[in-house]
Amino acid sequence: MRMAQLLWHQQKRTMKPILLLEAKVDLESTFCITFTKTMAPAFTTTGKLPANDGSDSTDMDMSGQVRSLCELGRLREAFHILHLMDCPLPCTYAQLFQSCINMKALVQGKLVHAHIIQRAPELEIYLQTKLLIMYARCGKMREARRVLDELQTPNVVSWTAIIGAYAKHGLCQDAFILFVEMQRGGVQPDQFTFATVLQVCAHLPDIVLGKAIHNNIVRSGFQFHVFVGNALVDMYVKCGRLDDARKVFDKMPERNVVTSNAMIAGYARNGFLEEAMDFFHRMSERNVISWTSVVAAYTTHGHSEEALALFCEMQRSGIQGNQITFASVLPAFADLGTLEYGKEIHEDIVRRGYQSNVFVGSALVDMYVKCWSTEDARKVFDRMPKKNVVTWNAMTAGYVQNGNIDEALKLFENMPEKNIISWTSVISGYVKNGHFHEAIELFQKMHMTALKPNSVTYASILPACGNLAALGHGKEFHKDIVKSGFEDDVFVGNGLIDMYTKCGSIEDALKVFGEMPSRNVVSWTTMVVGYAVHGYGKEALQLFGDMQKWGMQPNHVTFVGVLSACCNAGLVDDGRWYFDCMIRDYNITPAMKHYCCMVDLLGRAGHLDEARDFIKKMPISPDAALWGSLLSACRIHNNIELGEYVAKQLFDSEPNNPAHYVLLSNIYAAAGKWDDVQNVRRLMKERKVERIPGCSWIEVNNQVYVFRVADRSHPQTPEIYAELDILFGQIKEVGYIPNINFVLHDVEEEQKEHFVGHHSEKLAIAFGLLNTSPGIPIRIVKNLRVCADCHSAIRFISKIVVREIVIRDANRFHHFNDGRCSCGDYW
Repeated sequence: MRMAQLLWHQQKRTMKPILLLEAKVDLESTFCITFTKTMAPAFTTTGKLPANDGSDSTDMDMSGQVRSLCELGRLREAFHILHLMDCPLPCTYAQLFQSCINMKALVQGKLVHAHIIQRAPELEIYLQTKLLIMYARCGKMREARRVLDELQTPNVVSWTAIIGAYAKHGLCQDAFILFVEMQRGGVQPDQFTFATVLQVCAHLPDIVLGKAIHNNIVRSGFQFHVFVGNALVDMYVKCGRLDDARKVFDKMPERNVVTSNAMIAGYARNGFLEEAMDFFHRMSERNVISWTSVVAAYTTHGHSEEALALFCEMQRSGIQGNQITFASVLPAFADLGTLEYGKEIHEDIVRRGYQSNVFVGSALVDMYVKCWSTEDARKVFDRMPKKNVVTWNAMTAGYVQNGNIDEALKLFENMPEKNIISWTSVISGYVKNGHFHEAIELFQKMHMTALKPNSVTYASILPACGNLAALGHGKEFHKDIVKSGFEDDVFVGNGLIDMYTKCGSIEDALKVFGEMPSRNVVSWTTMVVGYAVHGYGKEALQLFGDMQKWGMQPNHVTFVGVLSACCNAGLVDDGRWYFDCMIRDYNITPAMKHYCCMVDLLGRAGHLDEARDFIKKMPISPDAALWGSLLSACRIHNNIELGEYVAKQLFDSEPNNPAHYVLLSNIYAAAGKWDDVQNVRRLMKERKVERIPGCSWIEVNNQVYVFRVADRSHPQTPEIYAELDILFGQIKEVGYIPNINFVLHDVEEEQKEHFVGHHSEKLAIAFGLLNTSPGIPIRIVKNLRVCADCHSAIRFISKIVVREIVIRDANRFHHFNDGRCSCGDYW
């Protein structure tokens, strides 16, 4: 160690400024440690190189040995030979530097640098340039810049090398500043410099700067050089100026496969597949990049079958796909769901040794996920030696897709790096699996990071607000959306309409709809459905007419909304006409939901026989939802005979659904058939069917409060029940009579009144009146259908307290205002 230090200090005194690149401690310690371990044995105690051992090897021979070892990547052995040489040739140092550049071997590069300091203080310009490139390739931009600054007469090669290094590391503005400095220093750019700077313009992308460079190229006379022409085409393509790229292409006297590939990639990236294929077919020579570009283009734009056909044609032509090719074609297998063929490609990838590539591995995970093979996806994921955020996101999305939110959350929490897609995926998973509170909490947690939600994130979180009827949160998110500039995004706009509709604010939904700069079929359909579930049937049909006038083609979901509007408003004739119109004018085959709407429409209007005949004529077998609609109609119209028949169908198809038993019990209770009520209860007990308890929730100050029947768990319970007593006294004075027809107990009327008086929605209303300012609308969600007594009581309450009360039950919305309901007591 002492010997090495002495040699280091002796040589350091004679170094030129350029050789003082590294901090003293860094280079000295690196040199000393490595020298001691690997090279000191070559020295004698006198500190000189040992004499030749008698062999005929010359420095020229040794230089050849160094070159061979470098080509094999055996740098340690090459260094050993270097230290045996009396006077290493500059080409030997150049070869070592080049190997360090290729292998990004920073420590070894510093050792070469130190050896030059010891043996050859006068460094030739091309070795200085190699030194500069070595530091740049290893990411040491500060040191590379110091090399440039210490050069007495940097030439165009040195400048081009440092500009290219800055560009490669994403420091594009700094690269362009260096380009300007080079010209100010009197060094004129050559074709390679111009090509490098054009890459900077493409990366930014900056078309103004690119055109200025183009003009400079023309003045310098390099515009016809194929290398420069290719860079110009690529720059214009990446700046989205395909016409300019084509002009350059057409004027080039000489083109190669790179030129055509750039044009193909440009057309493909911008969706001009025909133009891309035209270039492709006219190419006299195609390489793997040509094929990969068109395969990727078809995959990206959803033409998966064409992408696979091209991939197969490429293989038949003898061109072997590379890692990018496989990463580009795998999404096509994912899109088509062809798991069997996807596995065959996976085997081919393994045979070629590409499975360790992070992009190929990520594409494999994504392919298996989208083919619903989460286990295979996880196997690939676990075997990948290196993963990036795309890999983690793909695997997380797989668990979300399969409803395994716990595993998705585990992966999310273990991610070394999270981007906005990571957060959005888990938020979306929570929403899709009904964990709405958790979705909002996670969104708020994300807001505390440096990441900003994108349009997809907002579109994912809005349904959570809608399902919870959390209008406060929804309005806060709406403000954030406006601040972020996403209010014109059609998907976000559709999400806002749906959120406001489900939160009971049809006015806000209509406002968003009216302000949208562009609307698609989902926008119109969401608004039609919104009007329908709020009971505004005529408005829904009028909007549907406007939709037709605007030339927007309705789909099957639109007609579900239209038929629901007719159903909720009792527009029987209109419903029949629109059902026929859907089939006749739009060639839409009715689905179960359309049939269900028609049965509900007919049954609720009292046309029970017609509803039953309609079911018999259906070309498909009725499901439980359809029979449920008819049973509900039987309860409304007290049709015991038909109700018993329908209930039997439901007990056979869904024996564990308590709603069917409750509906039949209601029919019996309204008719005073208490023995039959007991029989239904006994049947439920035998089948271990438990009745779903009714619950209601209300949002106050961005917090959701849940109430159940006769709930006494809330801290304000005494105040809530006292408020209810006052309300009942007031509404009875103005005509309210409790409706106890559907109380499922054969008890005294006073006790029946007690049962219906403490339903969850009444408790929620009392809580809302106690905790909100006068005049503020009260919005409540109930998990079951609102009962007749609550409906009647809330009508009277809305008049007494002079408030709008909005109830969203399991079927629809009820807007109570001044003693009236939007449903017109038809529900």
